[in-house]
Amino acid sequence: MAIKLTKNEQKVQKDHLKQYQRYLPTLQLKKQQLQSVIMQIKNELERKEQEREKMIGNLDDWIAVFAENEHFDEAKQLNSLVQPDKVIVATENVAGVKLPTFKELTFKDISYSVDDYPLWVDTALIKLREIARLDALVSTLNKQVELLDKELRTTSQRVNLFEKVKIPEAKENIRVIGVYLGDQQTAAVVRGKISKKKLVEAGR
Repeated sequence: MAIKLTKNEQKVQKDHLKQYQRYLPTLQLKKQQLQSVIMQIKNELERKEQEREKMIGNLDDWIAVFAENEHFDEAKQLNSLVQPDKVIVATENVAGVKLPTFKELTFKDISYSVDDYPLWVDTALIKLREIARLDALVSTLNKQVELLDKELRTTSQRVNLFEKVKIPEAKENIRVIGVYLGDQQTAAVVRGKISKKKLVEAGR
């Protein structure tokens, strides 16, 4: 982009440079915060996924009795007794990003007669609800990472824009204007000396 080679433009460019240099550390700090938070959430996500896998693994003892599930009437199978209702989330501001924070997973209140099921069903339902809650928590954590990753990309682009484009561009503009104004000043001095010399010679 062409710039005006004037003192006013030089001041404008210097003001821009100050703004960029003042704003850049804030952006860099935000980038570091986002990277740190993303790392923390990914670690938490890994722990919860391992917890979920372990919980599912612990159900191996139940596999034999779970096979009974297929013998129940369709309306009485376990999946009909564990029906998630609502995922309750709050909103938290982290590094300038609004994130959903998992609070609870509620289930539809489904009553059943203990006479219709063997004793293991009560414990199985508790385990299945715990796994469903972990599923909802993992899903919320994944959403947090997705939102933070998006903000990190935007912030990184801005950091790069300031570091690699705006600041070097402003510095180069200031240099070019400075060189031009310096040349103009030198040329004016030279013209002044020539004029003075001509006046002296004309007065002889």
